[in-house]
Amino acid sequence: MNKGMTSVHGRGRTVSKLRKSHNARPPRSRQRTGSVCDSDIDVNLRIISYDDTVRKLDHYYGIVKRQLLQNQSITLGLFPLSSQEKEVADIRTTIYCAASIWSLFQAYRRIDDDRGKAYELGQSCVKCMRGILNCWMRQTENVENFKKGQNPKYALHSKFHLKTGKEVVSSDDYGHLQIDVVSLFLLFLVQMITSGLQIIYTMDEVTFVQNLVYYVERAYRTPDFGMWERGSKYNNGTPELHASSIGMAKAALEAINGCNLFGEKGASWSVIFVDIDAHNRNRSIFETLLPRESSSKNVDASLMCTISFPAFATHDQMLYSKTRSQVISSLEGKYGFKRFHRDGYGTVLEDKRRRFYHSAETKEFEKIECQWPLFYLYMILEGMFKNNEEQVEEYKNKLKPLVKRDKWGDPVIPMYYFVHKDNVEDEQAEPGSQYRQSSPEGTPKNLFLWGQSIWIIASLLMDNLLHINELDLIRRHLPSYNRPRKGGRYSAFQSKNHKGTASDLVVQVVLIAESMRLQAMMATYGIQTQTPHEVEPVQIWPPKELVKVYQNLGVSEKLGLGGRPTRPIGALGTSKIYRVCGQTVLCYPLVFEVSDFYLSHDMALLIDDIKTELHFVGKYWRLSGRPTVCILIREEHMRDVHFRELLDLLAMLKSGYCDGLKIRTGRLQNLIASSCIEHLDFMNAMDIDLDITPFEQLQHASIGYQSLTDVPTAITYSEDSMSFKDMGLQPTPEVLSVLRSVSTLHGQTQLLGILLRREGRNFQVDGVSVQDRVCALLRQASSLRYWAGVRECNALLSKEVESISPYITTILVSGKQLTAGYGKDEILLDKPVQPAEIHDLFYTPALQAHNVVQAVLQQEVVLYCGKLIATHTQLFNGILNIRIGWVIKAMTYYLHDVCHGKESIESLAPNEVRRLVVKVLSIDEWAHKERLTPQQIRVIDGCLGRTPKRFYEKVFHILSKSTEGVRLCDQLLPQHPTISEMSSGELNFALTVQSLLNRIQHPEYRQIVVELFSVIATILERNPELKFLHELNLDQIVKEAFKMFLKDLGREYTEDMSSFYNASQVAVTSYLARAIVNFMLTGDVRSEIEEGLTFCKVS
Repeated sequence: MNKGMTSVHGRGRTVSKLRKSHNARPPRSRQRTGSVCDSDIDVNLRIISYDDTVRKLDHYYGIVKRQLLQNQSITLGLFPLSSQEKEVADIRTTIYCAASIWSLFQAYRRIDDDRGKAYELGQSCVKCMRGILNCWMRQTENVENFKKGQNPKYALHSKFHLKTGKEVVSSDDYGHLQIDVVSLFLLFLVQMITSGLQIIYTMDEVTFVQNLVYYVERAYRTPDFGMWERGSKYNNGTPELHASSIGMAKAALEAINGCNLFGEKGASWSVIFVDIDAHNRNRSIFETLLPRESSSKNVDASLMCTISFPAFATHDQMLYSKTRSQVISSLEGKYGFKRFHRDGYGTVLEDKRRRFYHSAETKEFEKIECQWPLFYLYMILEGMFKNNEEQVEEYKNKLKPLVKRDKWGDPVIPMYYFVHKDNVEDEQAEPGSQYRQSSPEGTPKNLFLWGQSIWIIASLLMDNLLHINELDLIRRHLPSYNRPRKGGRYSAFQSKNHKGTASDLVVQVVLIAESMRLQAMMATYGIQTQTPHEVEPVQIWPPKELVKVYQNLGVSEKLGLGGRPTRPIGALGTSKIYRVCGQTVLCYPLVFEVSDFYLSHDMALLIDDIKTELHFVGKYWRLSGRPTVCILIREEHMRDVHFRELLDLLAMLKSGYCDGLKIRTGRLQNLIASSCIEHLDFMNAMDIDLDITPFEQLQHASIGYQSLTDVPTAITYSEDSMSFKDMGLQPTPEVLSVLRSVSTLHGQTQLLGILLRREGRNFQVDGVSVQDRVCALLRQASSLRYWAGVRECNALLSKEVESISPYITTILVSGKQLTAGYGKDEILLDKPVQPAEIHDLFYTPALQAHNVVQAVLQQEVVLYCGKLIATHTQLFNGILNIRIGWVIKAMTYYLHDVCHGKESIESLAPNEVRRLVVKVLSIDEWAHKERLTPQQIRVIDGCLGRTPKRFYEKVFHILSKSTEGVRLCDQLLPQHPTISEMSSGELNFALTVQSLLNRIQHPEYRQIVVELFSVIATILERNPELKFLHELNLDQIVKEAFKMFLKDLGREYTEDMSSFYNASQVAVTSYLARAIVNFMLTGDVRSEIEEGLTFCKVS
């Protein structure tokens, strides 16, 4: 090969190296383009002159040697946070230092004779990444425990001893749980391996990295301490869900999926696998959180690292722009960006002797937060990737006066700029008016290494020594459909899409009939199906069998790692075709699994779920190849009263469309070629026998039924609901005697429930245990579709909805809280729950004592709300706390008091319960048409806890004018520390107000109080000089308004407020306004106003 053109292989392409030449080409202007084709033609920019390039590279090499490598640990290759630190290594800083060194390594590869510098830089990088791996692999026990429950005490450490790699601080004394750090490591690991560096040496290391994937897969439900290591902005030791952490995890999962850790020479068993459904949950929840960072932080500078370099976690242009503009408008200053509002780190008012802040202490830091020049560098990087020259120049100029110089003249980036103690008051009075001083970190004698690393990367790009495609080899900065095609046997996130949805995607559907006679009957209706025998050698598996296979991925007895946790395979995972140990496998989705829980017995619900499943797969499929969905038709479906609706759905799928989604039905053998096929090659290297039970075809002597008219239809069963509650006071022999004489299912269930609670599950009744008797009743009730009996038996057996945890998480990250139970025994959920916690959440003694069926009915409603909030967010507008018990009360009220129905909620079919949930949530759409009275509307809205727009901002304004606070139901909401600790737009303030309103037990009264807040806010807006000197007692004001209302009607005072509840909103508002004015005139407003007060502007 000609020495002038040595080739280096990376991602299957050849990148030419330039060397000194007499006939060098003329220089080209700098271009950054989003087109992969153009960048592949000219990946390395034309260089002005070889000598000039070498000189520039050598200049940066000197800086990297002096500023970074000089501070690299000689044993493990780790880096400290700042150059004066000699004991503690910081993992996040270490990763960015490695990325910086690697970027120079990439730049040097352009030239032919680098005199060994590229190799040296590359090996320094390898040592650094392996040093992190070395430290973490000593904590494999933590990883295994963390996989089981995401407990912060089992988090991988983010700080280690610089030389020994030992732990330096425990999880009790520092917030090690920082999901973004592990994700950042995985992201740069892939970039570096793609560039040709060999970082992973052994299969033990491959296994460990696979477990790191499991570690971050559940970021969407793991509250952590975030990029700033402190959790919530109150710095009180509380972790929270951070959008920056979830976005970083999403990016890492996309990057590492299908990556061979041994590089191009690797074997099939060194490939990393990612759960596509876990990735999708992270994507969904990340995009739901944006532009917010967390519950306590409306905006945070860390999001810039997530939506731009290095993660590029979203390509939704609207979300990107909204988040970016919010960060810039809220946090940018003259010296850099604030990290977040009321951030006390580095300020002169922060007490550095204390780890945590006192309550309301964050108010002191308002308007004097430190500003970090580091984020000017991130804005420069963003400008480079967006090809925005103006932005690059703007932030380059802003950074210039902030940069210091060391004795060699090298730039030094200060960590942050703070306000001097003498200027604090002036700065708070007029933000941005005072001169700021640079931090002790980020000086020539004490370098801030994270800042130096990002400066080096940005400078290499600005000086045309590095192209964005050399810094981002896997093209994270491009949407998935514009990234280079990955060849090979493994799925990759790179499908063609349009505006976030796969508009031209075809979902392939395979119809599998359980038996030949079912197949023959379906054929008479023009529905062509295949039986399990006909699709052979392809096997149809239940999804739980695939879970068994994946449990072997990442197993290592030597490391003490147990492989993939037993999480179910979701809708996207079951839409792939798998190659396992020489067999081809298609799994049917979870919705077709006949579960222990009763929802699977409702055909109408199943039909809705099939449609939802198909649209979900169509909308969120991001892999190469088409999704293939298996629809399983069972014989038991034929007996259901809704079977004709299933036939209608199948006929619609046959037509090629399902509510706008393109569908292709056909024989499985004909669809395989265009499917997404996942090769589970890790099984080939394992010597184990899998105990797999494929879906079996039912055998019959003859085909039997030829049409629907021959099929025995399920009868509609009903019975008198006689109560046996009093039998709970009778002795056991008496209960047994009555049980033997009762024939109704409901009666038997109640009596068995008394025995089960009193004597236990194994108590014998005529030779059969109570539990077995209940199970037998459940089967009978299920076959009769007697839903009240089905629910009661499920509750007695303490059954749980499968995979309810992700739906709870979806509700929480939508900015809502969730409450289970009733009254004083309500359990508030404000952070994601683990599957193991579900049982104790719903099967509380209080809830079961109230009504045993509530334990399953509330789970059912949680499931419906979780699904609805993802697809019909508008239904939950104005609802901050979804109190499940109260939602059920709203449904009961609508059923009985509005519709005058006689049935109980628990006797309705699950699909009817779901429709009822939608009905009460959408009250605004139909209340006028169905002529609901004001009281009926107030009851339903009160049960739902709905509030008008800007309600919490109004309450904040009222509280700021109420010196002694606001009282409601004998509970005081104090002015301080409430408004000093929280801000008006903060989610936590809204939740505080909600907890106050939740003390009200009558939903109509709750809505009157909500209306009262709005009236007070209006008066204060129109009379800004007013201020309440004493406690603002809301109950007193409502009572006064009600008295006026009765007086005008000529009625005597009564405790029954029904007439007031049924008055129009205009009428109620007018009486509330009069009561407020009276309240003010009795001496409860500021005295100087009172002197000249003759009237208030109310309208």
